Amino acid sequence: FDAHKLDISDEFKNAIMQLRGHDDKIRVVLNKADRVNTQQLMRVYGALMWSLGKVVGSPEALRVYVGSFWDQPYFDESNAELFRSEQRDLLADLQALPRNSAVRKVNELVKRTRQAKAHAYVIGHLREQMPALFGKDAQKAKLIAELAEEFKKVMRLYRIPPGDFPDLEKMKVHLNDYDFKEFPRLDPKLLEKLEQALTKDLPKLMHTIDP
Repeated sequence: FDAHKLDISDEFKNAIMQLRGHDDKIRVVLNKADRVNTQQLMRVYGALMWSLGKVVGSPEALRVYVGSFWDQPYFDESNAELFRSEQRDLLADLQALPRNSAVRKVNELVKRTRQAKAHAYVIGHLREQMPALFGKDAQKAKLIAELAEEFKKVMRLYRIPPGDFPDLEKMKVHLNDYDFKEFPRLDPKLLEKLEQALTKDLPKLMHTIDP
């Protein structure tokens, strides 16, 4: 953004909205800030944050780097130290991108592994609730209708955090297409390997990135 041009065009607004869900990757630069005095800069900064708040929709305020990002002398030196500090922070942020990207990937892998664990326990639990011979269709319909309660049972039985469970309504829709008796039984050996990945392998991997 330019300190004298804070307007967000419709095209720019659409581009920003496409980034929703990736708010932690967005960085905002307020350039040519040396062209306004301190009082004006405060007003410009406030106006920019207000405009961004309407477009981004993130509960957390975006990081805005304020300065004059070129190699020419500052037009107004009153905020020179602030601008130099902001420039150092921006460069440090850019230099940290490869590490931050790797950390995000490992965190996403941890999240998916935890979800796979919860999913396995849910599937195994639903299979165990099915009758051996008669009444399978009725029991399946009952389990789907009361899936929230079945999630709670799995949560208590295996100590699975609520955030690791699949989306309830989507799960109900997908379950309609399957025969619960055909679901695989829980495999203790596979679950042990999954637990080892969560408690040992992935933390070790994270340590190599962020020692």
